Amino acid sequence: MRSDIVKFGVERAPHRAIWKCLGVTDEDFNKPFIGIANSFTELVPGHMHLDKLVEYVKAGIRAAGGVPFEFNTIAICDGLAMGHKGMHYSLPSREIIADSIEVMAEAYNFDGLVLLTNCDKITPGMIMAAARLDIPAIVVTGGPMLSGRYGRRLIDVTAIFEAIGEYSSGKMSLEELRNLEEYAFPSCGSCNGMYTANTMACIAEAMGLSLPGCATALAVSSKKARIAKRSGERIVEMVKEDLKPSIILKREAFENAIVVDAALGGSTNAVLHLKAIAEEVGVDLPLEVFDKVSRSVPHICDMRPSGPHDMEDLDAAGGIPAVMSILRDKIHLDALTVTGKSVGENIKDAKVYDWEVIKPPSNPVHREGGIAILFGNLAPRGAVTKVTAISPKALVFKGPARVFDSEEEAMKAILNKDINPGDVIVIRYEGPKGGPGMREMLSPTAAIVGMGLSESVAMVTDGRFSGATRGPCIGHVSPEAAQGGPIAALRDGDIIYIDVPGRKLNAELSDDEINRRLKSWKPKPPRIFKGYLRRYWYFVHSADRGGVLGRQPQFSELEVNNS
Repeated sequence: MRSDIVKFGVERAPHRAIWKCLGVTDEDFNKPFIGIANSFTELVPGHMHLDKLVEYVKAGIRAAGGVPFEFNTIAICDGLAMGHKGMHYSLPSREIIADSIEVMAEAYNFDGLVLLTNCDKITPGMIMAAARLDIPAIVVTGGPMLSGRYGRRLIDVTAIFEAIGEYSSGKMSLEELRNLEEYAFPSCGSCNGMYTANTMACIAEAMGLSLPGCATALAVSSKKARIAKRSGERIVEMVKEDLKPSIILKREAFENAIVVDAALGGSTNAVLHLKAIAEEVGVDLPLEVFDKVSRSVPHICDMRPSGPHDMEDLDAAGGIPAVMSILRDKIHLDALTVTGKSVGENIKDAKVYDWEVIKPPSNPVHREGGIAILFGNLAPRGAVTKVTAISPKALVFKGPARVFDSEEEAMKAILNKDINPGDVIVIRYEGPKGGPGMREMLSPTAAIVGMGLSESVAMVTDGRFSGATRGPCIGHVSPEAAQGGPIAALRDGDIIYIDVPGRKLNAELSDDEINRRLKSWKPKPPRIFKGYLRRYWYFVHSADRGGVLGRQPQFSELEVNNS
């Protein structure tokens, strides 16, 4: 076993003494040592219960003949980090999580890993680590929270963020806003709809990294506890079978994940994270693959934030196995999973229990899936949008640009009612390097929706969007402004043309005019240029590469001199 190097031999007497100090017995040395990367924290609803759930994982490991060792990672709540400088640290935390798991697993030579996770950057960060380490690993996501209820109204993170715009436009009283605060988040778990956290949980299961049913089992359910225990048992078996991520994370697994994401209408952040995971395992996953799959896969689950159904509904309807079972002709059934069986074997008995929640492909919510990749003179290397969150009236949009160099500037204009119907809000210098950290734009997009402008105002940014975002919002514009992308050349009044069905994002400017403007362009210095974000700024790649950190500094002399 991999852990033998820290257990056996005369020269390992000091190591054994330390293990024994930790409660390890002589009998335990012949058992697999299993690391549990637990993202428990008292700062995130999605993680606040993981200190309890981990005990079921440990029980499973012990029952199967392994020895569990728990350690922790950081976890940022995007809701709490939203709308201020804290969001600069959210996406960059993904890399710290991956690095910290690598450090622990290599330092202690674990035989296998259980990745106990739940939220936006934590789940992909953990999977990146598993791909990098390539030792047996299984993902246990902590599960969705219950939906909030305010009277008969189902509420959640979208409702409370959009309420700010409703209050600002006089549609909601301060008392109603305060009442929403009381009911929006009723339990532990990840936000209740197909936001980024649950999108990534569903993707982890679709890729074969979690046991069937794991993604949708509610955080408060006994079903989740049972899955956690079975996952603990299964990781010990995986160690004995030497079933590694490199065996599971083939191109086919990524394509299965994209199919499921398209069918669910999942978060655009999935594009960023899947590309980052693919980079770790050496799988070529160009942006065009996402668009090709999404065009061929129907959107069959109308999930919150744009639809009526929550994760509890999806779980009761049969969960991800049921979704994959009716998309058999779109997925790779022979792809291997952590069960030791293929996807086809895992879903052979799956059933759909509610055809209103999981629509038949012959009668989908939308004919095409949720993700669209746009190209044009504003996004030569691509941009991403969530088609299923856009009103059909706004799929083609043309209007004058209102250009802002930060989220704060844009938010101020929105709340001051300085945005007019027909405007295209451009928020730049918010990409991976420009932010730095590629902040989510939920606050401005939610304010726009709350003010009743979701069909009459569009947004374009080199930043990214929350899974809760609705409306004609185009993100991940690459190259970003901080790297001299065409978005840096835009001025107020330039006409922007968005054609989602045609996959186009253009400014009505000639190439000569864009190049002329860029010749006099100078990069803006990063808003935060110290500590971790300074190092991140030097090495981060653009969004079309998944915002991963490169081996070489990703900057020019011009950028350094101006920073």
